[in-house]
Amino acid sequence: MECTDCGDTGWRARREEGVRSVERCGCWRRRMAQTLLAEAGIPPRYQKCSFSTFITYPNEKLRRAVQKAQAFAEAFPVVEKGLLLIGRPGIGKTHLAVAALREVVLGKGARALYFDTRTLLSTIRSTFNPVTHTSEADVLDRVMGAELLVLDDLGAERTTDWVADTMNLIVNTRYNDRRPTIFTSNYEDVPDDSDLDSLRVRVGFRMHSRLKEMCEFLQYDGPDFREFTFKPGADDLIKSWKKQKPRAKLPRRTTVRARAELRDGRLELPWEGGKAGGG
Repeated sequence: MECTDCGDTGWRARREEGVRSVERCGCWRRRMAQTLLAEAGIPPRYQKCSFSTFITYPNEKLRRAVQKAQAFAEAFPVVEKGLLLIGRPGIGKTHLAVAALREVVLGKGARALYFDTRTLLSTIRSTFNPVTHTSEADVLDRVMGAELLVLDDLGAERTTDWVADTMNLIVNTRYNDRRPTIFTSNYEDVPDDSDLDSLRVRVGFRMHSRLKEMCEFLQYDGPDFREFTFKPGADDLIKSWKKQKPRAKLPRRTTVRARAELRDGRLELPWEGGKAGGG
């Protein structure tokens, strides 16, 4: 249906104190926001995630995470830090991250981008194939230059020198350029440097230091939404949460090299930085 204000031109005529001028029509802004949202790369499963569809219940840390995510989206782009949502799988971390991204795109017209960390690395790696038409620089430029970036499942990637260099390049560039980033991770932030599956060990100590400065850490617990065979309500979630057993350790995925370095007392993992594309 044609816009009655602008006739689908995207410009609306206005008159103020006898002076005639034009301004961007609301329909143009709405179309632009929808285009930006389509370009953000949100997976189909999460495309309808919003703050209004996120179910809360009496869980102080979870409610704080929701409030912080909402406040971040409302204040964007005037934000001092990004967010790092930490907790066991299935507690809604991706939902919150995508809800904030959607709010920023639809409400502020920002250029945002979503990537699962492993998918991002796989995409960059695929550019080494001369048959593909996407260059490594194209992918990295979009990721490092996005006004808001969501990197999902940080720490789940298998750590190699190339992975370390690539991730450090991305995070360090966004850190230096003060571009807000929202991360999620299943790996807890614990102070014990001997815990091989802590966030600090999984991402490396230098990277962890960067994250501490550029993000607010929001760690919370809750039941796994995916374990329900029906759409749970607040009462279902709190009952399941109260019955929940202490969190089991995630499968050990830390590399052999990292384990050896920790045993030898060399606590710095290979996230020193450097140029991506080393193969």
